[in-house]
Amino acid sequence: MSSAGNPLRGAKARKDVTGIPDMAAHLEFCRHAEACGIEYLLTAIGFHRADPIALASALGVQTEKAAFLVATRSGIASPTLFVQQINSLSTLTNGRVAINLVAGHSPQEFRYYGDFLDPAERYDRTDEFLTVCRAFWEGEEPVNFSGKYYQVENGILNTPFVSPTRSGPEIFMGGSSVRAFELAARHASCLLTLPDVPEKLGPKIEPLLKAGKEAGLLVSILARSTREEALQAAYELIAPLGDESLQAHRDFVKGSVSEAFNSILALGEKEEDWLNESLWTGAVPYLGAPSIALVGSYEQVAEAIIAYKEVGISQFLFMGWPDLAEMTRFSTEVVPRVRKMEARAALESRHIFD
Repeated sequence: MSSAGNPLRGAKARKDVTGIPDMAAHLEFCRHAEACGIEYLLTAIGFHRADPIALASALGVQTEKAAFLVATRSGIASPTLFVQQINSLSTLTNGRVAINLVAGHSPQEFRYYGDFLDPAERYDRTDEFLTVCRAFWEGEEPVNFSGKYYQVENGILNTPFVSPTRSGPEIFMGGSSVRAFELAARHASCLLTLPDVPEKLGPKIEPLLKAGKEAGLLVSILARSTREEALQAAYELIAPLGDESLQAHRDFVKGSVSEAFNSILALGEKEEDWLNESLWTGAVPYLGAPSIALVGSYEQVAEAIIAYKEVGISQFLFMGWPDLAEMTRFSTEVVPRVRKMEARAALESRHIFD
């Protein structure tokens, strides 16, 4: 949702991007997403963005169905305060909130917030952070915890998590590192990672699935009636972007410690910009790692989604250009094809067992 009203926001260096949200564009985005059946909307985190909890609160009271996937990092607030904030947001939206726990990628930005830990310690702190948060959401009050990074004594919160179906929010862990997978297996509902081709991604997520967790992809989407139209739209997207955008993301890599982002950005620097028939890296050098995209006809994109489902991916966090139009195409053209393919596979499976 960060790019609502500014679809090429990712082409700029972060220092040049305003954190003042276009509320009219954001609200239009949210309401359109609800009409399209989108379940979650990501409110991302960073010094160049509005605070995700404040933004989700402002939009949540003006919407009805879509939930907000609120990004956070440990070390920004105490776990008790964070639970209080999320619980308060749940009271405003009737539980329409989930958590996207991210490790972050810029040591320089970490220091803006007073965080001077090395990457390994940040993961250890995140483990403690989520342990405390889950204790509150699982009703263990008073909460007592004594760790290296957090201490809580007889913790009580009089604002509960309000939801018709849950006692606490779903937790989506972001990342591709071994530690991210470990934390997702221990604390999360789902790991959100950047894509690879299905045959390589499947073995990587298998231990997570065996632990009873879900795996999801953060991937962009560009679908049109024909593959030719999709390719034309893809290359027209990046045509006006030039050296300034390229340099912004090369500078980003120099200051990034994110294994996930850096690996995708490295792919984007290669001459070949297709990892398979559908997975395109051509926009990555200009718009960043999340712009790795499924590109093709409606049928081809649906087939690509099914291919990921077959190796265990069950959640998709999409970005598209232009956002509202792409959301409509996804809802009216891609999703029905996915459902038809799922139904056909289920019928064939029943015939096999019969």
